[in-house]
Amino acid sequence: MRKLPVALALIALLLVAAIAWVLSWPAFGGAPLEGERLARARANPQFRDGRFVNVVPQAQRQWSDTWTMLHEQFTGTQQRIPPAPLPVRALDVAALQAPPAPGLRAFWIGHASVYVELDGLRLLVDPVFSEYASPVEVGPRRFQPPPLRLDELPRIDAVLITHDHYDHLDMATVRQLAARGSSFYVPLGIGAHLDRWGVPAAQVHELEWGQERALRGVRIVATPSRHYSGRSLRDGNATLWSSWSVLGARQRFYVSGDTGWSDHFQEIGARHGPFDLAFIKVGAYGPGDSWRDIHMSAEDAVRAHVALRARRLFPVHWGTFNLAFHAWDEPIRRTVAAARAANVELVTPRLGEIVDAERPAGVDAWWEALR
Repeated sequence: MRKLPVALALIALLLVAAIAWVLSWPAFGGAPLEGERLARARANPQFRDGRFVNVVPQAQRQWSDTWTMLHEQFTGTQQRIPPAPLPVRALDVAALQAPPAPGLRAFWIGHASVYVELDGLRLLVDPVFSEYASPVEVGPRRFQPPPLRLDELPRIDAVLITHDHYDHLDMATVRQLAARGSSFYVPLGIGAHLDRWGVPAAQVHELEWGQERALRGVRIVATPSRHYSGRSLRDGNATLWSSWSVLGARQRFYVSGDTGWSDHFQEIGARHGPFDLAFIKVGAYGPGDSWRDIHMSAEDAVRAHVALRARRLFPVHWGTFNLAFHAWDEPIRRTVAAARAANVELVTPRLGEIVDAERPAGVDAWWEALR
């Protein structure tokens, strides 16, 4: 009988060792709360009891929400993956290599990833080119490829990261961009992940809300959001999350990142608006108030756009990964309805389709052909 406890103890030790080994993989990132980063975090007003917190607390998760999630996971009937590939607007890769013309233009790469040109700068927002939004090739797998390969993009001047979740911060993509000399603008703590992945410190700008950097006359400002962070079991809310306000000489754009609704939209609009383009997340919401507090609905996305004093709403965070319990096209359909009700100017480009802030654009309901 003595052999059984010994065997169980050995199994437990092996399990702990295996977990520790897996968590040591580079994809999980670095240790954000050490050294100078820890000192900065302790001085940050959003850092309490060893973790970053939201200005407006998230509602407590209810057991009914958990039950609904489990029920939908195994019995939900929503078409969460489109029945056919999404339409793509073919990009002139050679033309992209030419110096950007003056002005503001952008195209959607998929999910939250966007390519933007402003005042001669080339920027990427939350670029994810990998097949999986996961540290391993298991988990959320993209059902729609990007409209071009990462190596077909021109050299990117600035990469904006909103938070460290896998569908927004992709190790393989970061490493390729870093090797080509791109600079990274990230919320406090995420620099530890980039350190682990070999990104030179000179290419990393680690900001807190209200801090900014200038790049060839363009101001890149870290602004508030309402979300959470973490890449493993041991680093929950160890890094800050952020939206971004990017201000050029004549035009400016806003990036919401993942967020719930709160007064921060009015504050950002008053301080940094009006914006010519607002890239706002519209998908992966619900069920329950707790989830919507950090992943707002399509209707709240439109409300946020109005509060930001933005001109055109460019919806993102949908159409690439199956991450929530709703139909794949429900977010855009709800966004269109809410935008019409609020008289908001909406653009619904195909993947790879360039939106120019100076040219007329409108709603093209291309997703209806896939139903």
